[in-house]
Amino acid sequence: MDSFQALDIAQSEFSRRLRAVSDATWEASTPCNTWTVRDLVDHLIMGNIMTVRLLGGASTEEAMEQLPEDRALRAGREPHAAFVDSADEQARAFREPDAMDRTVHHPAMDMAGAQLLGFRTGDLALHAWDLARAIGADEELDGGLVGHVWEGFQPLALFIGDLGVFGTGPSGRVGEDAPLQRRLLDLTGRRP
Repeated sequence: MDSFQALDIAQSEFSRRLRAVSDATWEASTPCNTWTVRDLVDHLIMGNIMTVRLLGGASTEEAMEQLPEDRALRAGREPHAAFVDSADEQARAFREPDAMDRTVHHPAMDMAGAQLLGFRTGDLALHAWDLARAIGADEELDGGLVGHVWEGFQPLALFIGDLGVFGTGPSGRVGEDAPLQRRLLDLTGRRP
């Protein structure tokens, strides 16, 4: 599976669960600390928008400065449509000529577009599971996607817990013989 296919599948995995969100579950807790379902969806939409801006040459400050306004503008939009629109824009931006080689000024660090693509794919995939857990939907992610994300995150195993975005990192209680999705979730601080 190439990186673009992985992004498309990750977006689809999240979209499928987002369609299952009911009015009663928007304020439900997610596995992401204090985030509700609404916060989680908002995080991904804003990440998609910020990525498009970064790939377009915006500085970190420029990419982030309008995000509160974007949130206000989306308040009246149907969330699934807002997600799909932002995800489609992100996918197009990644597929632009030389996008993989561009240096983007992400808040975490400067990185190549290819590295940002890996981060966004992982974010979408892992949060698809978080959303499924929060609303009681199917938690099984596409096996090819899980393998792709695992390849990107596994090299970070020794220090992933120190990054501040994956909880405490791996628990040390999930063996190498466990299903790969369970190992990926554990590596990224999730305890299914």
